[in-house]
Amino acid sequence: MKKDIVVIGTGMAGFGAASRLSHEGIRPVVYDRNDYYGGHTASFRDASGFLFDLGPHISFTKDARIQDLLASHVDQEYEALQVKLDNYWRGLRLTHPVQLHLNGLPHELVVEIIADFVKVHDAPERPVANYEEWLIASYGRKFAELFPMQYTRKYHLTTASNMSTEWLGPRMYRPSLQELLRGALAPWQPEVHYITHFRYPKQGGFLSYLGPLPQIADIRLRHEVVSIDPKARGIRFANGAAVAYDELVTSIALPALLPMIAGAPTDVVDAARRLACSTCVLVNVGVDRADLSEGQITYIYDEDICFTRLSFPHMLSATNAPPDCGSIQAEVYFSDKYRPLDTAIETLIDRVIADLHRCGTLRENDRILYRGAKVVRYANVIFDLERTAALETVHGYLDDIGLHYCGRYGDWGYMWTDESFISGERAAESALSASGRS
Repeated sequence: MKKDIVVIGTGMAGFGAASRLSHEGIRPVVYDRNDYYGGHTASFRDASGFLFDLGPHISFTKDARIQDLLASHVDQEYEALQVKLDNYWRGLRLTHPVQLHLNGLPHELVVEIIADFVKVHDAPERPVANYEEWLIASYGRKFAELFPMQYTRKYHLTTASNMSTEWLGPRMYRPSLQELLRGALAPWQPEVHYITHFRYPKQGGFLSYLGPLPQIADIRLRHEVVSIDPKARGIRFANGAAVAYDELVTSIALPALLPMIAGAPTDVVDAARRLACSTCVLVNVGVDRADLSEGQITYIYDEDICFTRLSFPHMLSATNAPPDCGSIQAEVYFSDKYRPLDTAIETLIDRVIADLHRCGTLRENDRILYRGAKVVRYANVIFDLERTAALETVHGYLDDIGLHYCGRYGDWGYMWTDESFISGERAAESALSASGRS
């Protein structure tokens, strides 16, 4: 018997679900609230010729299957680049990660950092209750307070003491004493970062990796979900349309999804509201000069500079900007829970440009050819101390009613491109099993 498996969301997770279903001979209907497909994987080219993704997307997966899959989607036409990252701290340009490159700091500060590191290095291991305790135990208090704890307040919008360590994985490297000392004495190039090389499409921005989606799925744009009835197995959309389903795969962000579900218990809806995330204002700037940076990404620690991270899309592919021009994408973070967005977007663009001059990325005589901004409502999941219990409540309920969630905002995790795609595949596999088609 034919079963209708409906997919909500056309981002990388929705693409993964559609891809898995297509392998079963199913061409699923995939709905999206936007008038474009791609979700957070979308790319936009301005009339002036600058292309910007919705964030600094690169593919650095080591999963050979995903590597081959994405490469085939762009007909093997991708850039293979060595990653170059740096940091800006109080007027200094520091090699990334800073804990392995202390030689760029004032000597007195280096001595303090090493002394603190030795104290914790020789101390016995003990359980840690939060991210702040992990940082101090890993690097010593001096380094922890000046660098990762400060960056946490800008990027995660809360304090390290209010965060768990569930998200860490390979993201924060813990050096040995020998590594710390070597980087303090002289420049060196250790191969320890979890990203060393990455791929990026030569044409069309990161969205190009979703190239087959229109062929394998029936995409219905401008369909914003307003209600889901899990008992009647029906969905209603803001445009008045309604559809029935046998199984539903959704990448809708959990805080938005739960209030849509008919009959969802109050405690579950409240738990979804406790899930914290950031909103990112991506300020995009096009400049009449390409030599804007030595690295593709720069982390900004200073709290009096409004943006947290800079990326340079023209360094990912030359087709992302007109000839001899450069592009900058600045990330400015907010959070409904911790730091609400209360600034006009045009004002924020002005401030970003002013801060780009302050930190030396822009020069006085640079001519700005493009300026604009995109607001990404759901950016990064914040792993605060309320997340684990709240997520257990929400996922438990969704499992009970048979909704198959996926992606960064369905799984509510810190996912990279390949992980999001695989999450969509898993959700589709779960839907297939539930429908008896697998």
